[in-house]
Amino acid sequence: MGYIEGLPRDQMQLLPASVDDYVSADNPARFIAAFVDELDLGELGFGRARPKATGRPGYDPADLLKLYLYGYLNRVRSSRCLAAEAGRNLEVMWLLGGLQPDFRTIADFRRVNVAAFKPLFRSFVLLCRRLDLFGRELVAVDGTRLEAVNSRRRNFTRQKLAGWITIADERIEEYLTRLDRADQAETEAEGASARAAVLTAKIARMRERRLRHSAMLAELVASGESQKSLTDPDARGMAMHPKVGVGYNAQVAVDARHKLIVEQHVTNAGSDLGLLAQTAGAARELLGVERIAAVADKGYYKGEDIAACETVGVIPYVARPERGPAIDQGYFGKDAFAYDAAQDCYTCPARKRLDPFSRSEKDGHCTIRYGNRQACRACPLKPQCTSGTARTINRWEGEAVLDRMAERLATRPDILDRRREMVEHPFGSIKQWMNQGAFLMRGLGSVNAELSLTALAYNLRRAITILGIPAMLQAMQA
Repeated sequence: MGYIEGLPRDQMQLLPASVDDYVSADNPARFIAAFVDELDLGELGFGRARPKATGRPGYDPADLLKLYLYGYLNRVRSSRCLAAEAGRNLEVMWLLGGLQPDFRTIADFRRVNVAAFKPLFRSFVLLCRRLDLFGRELVAVDGTRLEAVNSRRRNFTRQKLAGWITIADERIEEYLTRLDRADQAETEAEGASARAAVLTAKIARMRERRLRHSAMLAELVASGESQKSLTDPDARGMAMHPKVGVGYNAQVAVDARHKLIVEQHVTNAGSDLGLLAQTAGAARELLGVERIAAVADKGYYKGEDIAACETVGVIPYVARPERGPAIDQGYFGKDAFAYDAAQDCYTCPARKRLDPFSRSEKDGHCTIRYGNRQACRACPLKPQCTSGTARTINRWEGEAVLDRMAERLATRPDILDRRREMVEHPFGSIKQWMNQGAFLMRGLGSVNAELSLTALAYNLRRAITILGIPAMLQAMQA
């Protein structure tokens, strides 16, 4: 039995007469075309949205935007790869009307319009809201680290620079000692002069490197920054399990109903502290509700940020982290001490009262200390409580907001498990299915534009899965 055989390459074939016949009615390219055609690109901030009357004609930004949306939706982000698709992909040929812009034109469009992609993402969020794809009751906020175009070897901290300067001094001292020995043996041993020349060259290179590192360290100290990256100046070294890498911190707020991304932005902060109110507040505003619940992991537990959530209409749910010297040493945690707001005191596990005795303030954060030295002296539970003379409890002046949040968490213990289910889905899709664990561009503004395109492509894929292309096209026409 033979194989299934194809047609000879030189045989004439009656192919469809129109490229439109190759693009089915439920092809995502049809929705991309309809969606972009309905946008006011000038209002969103795209350059050259209105053609000039004179000069050489340029590409319509709408066509280049369609190309990028198609590329990100199909895991093609490189400008060179997008240029190749324009010449061989029938769907792209249909989408662009046969245009084949070169890779520089494609790359320049994304680079020049970095500020316009965030409004573009939000316009699709508003469309999803019109399609009733959001529950608008609960969002999950989380962050993930994405690698930058900057290796660890080209990222410098003050500690690293100081260490390298010390090593350079030791090496220079070692080379000078060896050079002295070579000079003494120059008349006694054959080839000593050649070794001396090699050592002299090494000393010159080491001094040049030391001078460069000293200049960078002085620049860091003068600027007040803790790090300096040479390839991407905005990138920062941060924990990226299982290793520490150089990158950015991508923040998202995900709606609970269909796991659609409502809000996203990129920061170069190494931790998530202080980012909850900003992210969840922007999501609430986009969803058009007065109040919304937001759940986040322990990395967002910061009193001032949680208090700010309530002022912007966000009801926060963040688990209290188990941290502090008492926890590390196996003593009673702070949750073992009950606070009485009416009497402004704590009750310890031995049923003794702890009253406020001091107050301190640092960077606007006011802390009150509670204790009872007399009761601690004869307490039978002291070995389980502290190794010092007395146990003290620190309380933030505005900690009532944290107590209220703890009460809310007690009534909804399952909400933290829902957070993981909600927010890990887009992160998993972006990093694995979309293969976007690293940025292609440099600079905070550019990587924000990249994340906006990535989040839009993720939302578009989710919306297609939920509604289908015909229903989305019908909604666009309504």
